[in-house]
Amino acid sequence: MSEPSRRRGTPVWERGRIGRFWGGFWEYARTAWWGVFSAQVTESRQLVIAQAVILRDGPPQEVLLSIRSDLFGWELPGGTLEGKESPQEAVVREVAEETGLQIDPVSIVGVWVRHGFRPHTVHVFLCRVLGGSESPSDETPLIRWFDVDGIPSGLFPWYEEPLRKALEPGDEIFVGDDRQGVSTILDAMKIDLTMRWRGLPKAERDADESA
Repeated sequence: MSEPSRRRGTPVWERGRIGRFWGGFWEYARTAWWGVFSAQVTESRQLVIAQAVILRDGPPQEVLLSIRSDLFGWELPGGTLEGKESPQEAVVREVAEETGLQIDPVSIVGVWVRHGFRPHTVHVFLCRVLGGSESPSDETPLIRWFDVDGIPSGLFPWYEEPLRKALEPGDEIFVGDDRQGVSTILDAMKIDLTMRWRGLPKAERDADESA
């Protein structure tokens, strides 16, 4: 089927190359609004996010990463706090919604206060799986376990330090600032555009859906 004749409801990640790039145009516009203007215009408090480093014992030891349906690149599962949720409550809920897994946030890895593009605070937790079954969602169409020594090059750059801190020995909790400037955004765009050109790893997605 040619790209112009595909039904409008087809998810962006299932479209051909033209459709993926066209969907990316709108996502970039939405992300620009969200990252530059929304915090100043529509929000009364700074955004707070909770994310999970979910490890599975080996050998080899593995970490769970996901790809979202809007901007394509590997990331740690998680999302925005809702209402009066604590970061721990939010990360449990978000991971269940995005991956189908029930987790226990065993310990906190650190807290990053990010400046520049889309200021926010992120709480990162080291987590273990309690139950559930791996189930991609409309929000995260692809999830996959990776050897911690074989993290994909398509990991968005702002997840590199939290993941590294989570894998370091010791119980010290990291607290620090991080700036997401132009170079960070360009690196992320390169990851997204590369995946839009190539498409999501279809064989891996199909394997996840049949698990």
